[in-house]
Amino acid sequence: MAEAALLFDLDGTMLMTDPIHMSVFADLLAPRGLTVDEAFYMKHIHGRLNVDFFAEFLPDEPEPEGLSDLKEYEFRRRLPRPYPAMPGVMAVLETAHDHGWALGVVTNAMRENAEAMLAAIGARRYFDVVVSGEECDQGKPHPAPYREALRLLNIPAHHAIAFEDSPAGVRSAAAAGIVTVGIRSSLDDGALRAAGADMTIQDFTDPALGPILQRLTGVDA
Repeated sequence: MAEAALLFDLDGTMLMTDPIHMSVFADLLAPRGLTVDEAFYMKHIHGRLNVDFFAEFLPDEPEPEGLSDLKEYEFRRRLPRPYPAMPGVMAVLETAHDHGWALGVVTNAMRENAEAMLAAIGARRYFDVVVSGEECDQGKPHPAPYREALRLLNIPAHHAIAFEDSPAGVRSAAAAGIVTVGIRSSLDDGALRAAGADMTIQDFTDPALGPILQRLTGVDA
């Protein structure tokens, strides 16, 4: 049994897909009177479940589930294959595999999207579990998705590290008792630490990552 686990968010953490999501939301919401620019996306949409966003901004939408399904279908249609992974992430996955660490994806994306993104960057084979917040009682920022990943992997929270780029994701992992590393792909160090990140890195080539992994696992990455 693995003694340690690395848990990864997807959008903005393992690959930079926020521009695709933002474009899809902008096209879908413009006819509904909402203008989606980068500031709006980062403040109100980034890292959240569609259902939570729609409940706040489109409470009178007659078919929110249908709109959500359409949004995610359009995201998958626009996602190029192959697609570049976040710098350094594939090397970290190889290191984890070599050392026998468990690997999990914890995302608010629906499962079809998660599988599409992992396939696009060629990383699906590394992961023992993929947890979708849509399939949990509550999604991020609630800790339920991370708790489910720990349960499935049979790993205690203090033997895991989570990588997240959004406030919702950071709050979810931190509330589950997991050491949380913020990825500064969209937000700065201060914003990620304010949400609960223990530390931050620019991407997976950041020299600070090695000591982080070594401290928790006792193994030099």
